[in-house]
Amino acid sequence: MVLKLAIDGGKPVRDDFLFFHRSSVGRDELNEIADSFASGWLTTGPKTAEFERRFADYLGASAVVGLNSCTAGLHLGLVALGIGEGDEVITTPITFPSTANVIEHQRARTVFVDVEPDTLLIDPKRLEEAITPRTRAAIPVHYAGHPCDMGRIMEIAKEHGIHVIEDCAHAIEAKIGGRHCGTFGEVGAFSFYATKNITCGEGGAACVKSEDLRDKLTVLRLHGLTKDAWKRYDKGGFAHYECVVPGFKYNMMDIQAAMLLHQLDKLEGFARRRREIVAMYDDAFREMPEVQPLARRPGIEHAHHIYPMLLDLERLNCSRDEFLNAMQAENIGVAVHFRALHLHPHYREKYGFRPGDFPNAEHASNRLVSVPLYPSLTDEDVKTVIAAIDKIVAHFRR
Repeated sequence: MVLKLAIDGGKPVRDDFLFFHRSSVGRDELNEIADSFASGWLTTGPKTAEFERRFADYLGASAVVGLNSCTAGLHLGLVALGIGEGDEVITTPITFPSTANVIEHQRARTVFVDVEPDTLLIDPKRLEEAITPRTRAAIPVHYAGHPCDMGRIMEIAKEHGIHVIEDCAHAIEAKIGGRHCGTFGEVGAFSFYATKNITCGEGGAACVKSEDLRDKLTVLRLHGLTKDAWKRYDKGGFAHYECVVPGFKYNMMDIQAAMLLHQLDKLEGFARRRREIVAMYDDAFREMPEVQPLARRPGIEHAHHIYPMLLDLERLNCSRDEFLNAMQAENIGVAVHFRALHLHPHYREKYGFRPGDFPNAEHASNRLVSVPLYPSLTDEDVKTVIAAIDKIVAHFRR
């Protein structure tokens, strides 16, 4: 029997609303923040330095620079590598706007290339075809937590002499052959935003390959000053600062780092629970052709930041947005990751992009739905998500 949808007046699958995301923050994080308040040191200081060391150890990286966002990491990577006006930077249209916005901030030219249809990762073949004499860099995005083909991308970069900055906003735990994403390119930018796998509300970090890049980003993140507050006001003789480059206000605070020190301790437990939830979704959707989870390549470790799926609209009598509204009415929070960026007004108007330019990205853009995926979900919560999808699919099935 096909049940009446809640959006049409039927009974929702659950009585209370299941939020698309809830952060897993506990007493340990609160106590560490309280310790920062008690110390009197709130901005970039000892806890930031400790987090940078520990996160670098976790990634197996040469160095990490704590920042206030992943966007800051992407932007500072471009600045430090000398990307500027007239240069071209290749990236994907299936990403959050910040990935391309930082290219625009540098007055460089954003060059989109299409994605693989089953993973929605940047297609290395199309990336190579898009390289011109003006191409200076590429920004692959490890979408949803699935690593890009970094082996092939780094081969292309070496052959053509271009820089690689990895967008690792979704990919804290992601690995290729045991090696962490973010350690392949010259810079890897990570996000600790409220919805990310570990969080401090707002925050980020850049993993860098060399001491030179670490030093450049450290200066650039705080107004281009030679000494940050920790160095200026710590014990010892007074130290004057000098502004050596017009930098930015991108530094991480110790209050943020205080949360992250304990979030990092909990990361493996979070990841284990995410894998359990993903397995439940995979099992439920295996025999539901109207719902298509994204492919996963062998030899990788997926971070499972989000669980996006493609609706087979040829099998359904509804649009993606009608599906989203029906899910919300069933008291299930949902999201879209992402609407193809080349069709957003700025990029469409500046570069003259039109529907049909990147068919794989556009096909996905009209069909993507993300469902809740976070450690505090109970098995019963997950079952209600599956029940809502099953109910809506049954109603709209052709």
